Amino acid sequence: MEIHRIHPELLERQVRVLVVGCGGTGSAVVAGLPYLHQSLVAHGHPGGLHVTVVDGDTISPANCVRQPFARSEIGLNKSIVLVNRLNLFWGLKWEAVPAHLRSGTFISRSYSGDDLRAHIVIGCVDTRAARAIIATGTSGFSAVGYLLDIGNSASSGQFVLGEPQNARNKRSRTRLRTVAELFPEIVDPGLDDDNEPSCSAAAALEKQEPFINSTLAQHALALLARLFRYGTLCYHGGFINLSTGIGSRLPIDTSMWRRLRRRC
Repeated sequence: MEIHRIHPELLERQVRVLVVGCGGTGSAVVAGLPYLHQSLVAHGHPGGLHVTVVDGDTISPANCVRQPFARSEIGLNKSIVLVNRLNLFWGLKWEAVPAHLRSGTFISRSYSGDDLRAHIVIGCVDTRAARAIIATGTSGFSAVGYLLDIGNSASSGQFVLGEPQNARNKRSRTRLRTVAELFPEIVDPGLDDDNEPSCSAAAALEKQEPFINSTLAQHALALLARLFRYGTLCYHGGFINLSTGIGSRLPIDTSMWRRLRRRC
């Protein structure tokens, strides 16, 4: 089993984080990021986090059951509501982009044009098509350092921190493999179903149990916190099943990565 060391530049300047999607999981992640920001600053980090949240969805009545939205906010954009709330409470200057991530969007850490800038991208989307867009946007000429994917079914899910193969992360034996590399089916749009979002609270709870999103979000945030606090990781993700109460970690292990890929 290997040890991963944090990219040194993330300890030298403000870290730009891009969160894609702020539904059940994304809203929990966004709500937890100020605590990570405060922790970094308290330990002497030079700039903490600057977070941008991307989501084109508006708040529906069903969202008010298991997502942190009030009925008075129905019809408003999710990302704007969440970011405004956090900025007011914490005195931050984080940004909201009230639009869906488009195919062909370029995500990098230094580009200052019309596209998005990030050192770390956190994907909290619920379709394979959306994951494919994120995977493409963080590879190739992108210089994104890390891609953290969080996904779930009704009562189980995964969080996987990877280093997309791009201009920043060259091919190497120990480069953290992304969720798309370990489980290629997760970015295959042909496997998506065409179910529309649940229009009732009961239907929404049938699709996802109340605490699966927040449980995954907390584990993912704890992984990032350990990376910044200690500078190393011996695992880069995990799997959680609330129906059985069983969880497992994803070690940094090249032989395991090969076995996972051969199974797909």
